[in-house]
Amino acid sequence: MRWPKNWDMQVFAAAMALAMLAPLAIYPLFLMNVLCFALFACAFNLLIGYVGLLSFGHAMFFGFAAYISGYTVKVWGWPTEAGILAGTAVAAVMGLVAGAITIRRQGIYFAMVTLALAQMVFFFCLQAKFTGGEDGIQAIPRRPLFGMLEITNDFVFYYVVLVVFAIGFLIIYRAIHSPFGQVLKAIRENEARAISLGYAVDRFKLIAFVLSAALAGLAGATKAIVFQLASLTDVTWQMSGEVVLMTLVGGMGTVFGPIVGAGIIVAMQNYLSGFGEWVLVIQGAIFVITVLLFRRGIVGEIIALVNRGRTVRAAKREETVVQGEVKPAE
Repeated sequence: MRWPKNWDMQVFAAAMALAMLAPLAIYPLFLMNVLCFALFACAFNLLIGYVGLLSFGHAMFFGFAAYISGYTVKVWGWPTEAGILAGTAVAAVMGLVAGAITIRRQGIYFAMVTLALAQMVFFFCLQAKFTGGEDGIQAIPRRPLFGMLEITNDFVFYYVVLVVFAIGFLIIYRAIHSPFGQVLKAIRENEARAISLGYAVDRFKLIAFVLSAALAGLAGATKAIVFQLASLTDVTWQMSGEVVLMTLVGGMGTVFGPIVGAGIIVAMQNYLSGFGEWVLVIQGAIFVITVLLFRRGIVGEIIALVNRGRTVRAAKREETVVQGEVKPAE
């Protein structure tokens, strides 16, 4: 599903312009949370939406990168940017190892193997000393970025997180609109045919898996600095389920769907927190409604509606031209 030609960058530019003004009306900490999860959902969508691989263990990259980022910044005294890069790099290495194990599996088998690996990472984080166990790593300092940009102010740090999100998003956008991305789509549509055409399918899937893991790690490492906390919550299987929900609600296989889905789910968790555990019930109801009424997700349905309108208008123009060319019989 595609927008009309050249709409992607126009929509992105408009969204970035609104995002620049958003802290004037909305709490910056909430916006940073949305941006982190939006990047996480976009990274996950790269795998499921463009390769057709459902990973049910992506929280291991998101959560473990948060631990690495928090530990290097708090205990080792690394600069903030170095801690974020360290978390991203470790997530990429984990993605390489996990991908080498899982990419030869398909369907439910792939999902179950990724879930099993994620549970292993969860129990490691629960038992390892450097993670702080159930307490996590707390009071992670926000050191000046590059030694000069003070980010203890949420308003200032928001724009840093916005830049991080924009960089991650553009990397994904470039990947899916490159020849590499076209091969990934071919694998998603018909893997056997892609193999018959001579493509090293496993290599392409592994590269996509590593890229997705690295960007998920970037989101998790940034979130740890934002909230000055790395905890078990970010590495549980429930977190993997949440990112699946975000992607499906927004629109799997669309450029902006995961962003919209992340915004909706995070907003629900924030503004409906007074309902306690009923938030999960409400989320489940929204998921069921989305699956039944919006099979392509919210953004997917909007794109389908736009394309349908363009098709109808094109058909009417063609009919008008044909009628204008018909001459009365002599």
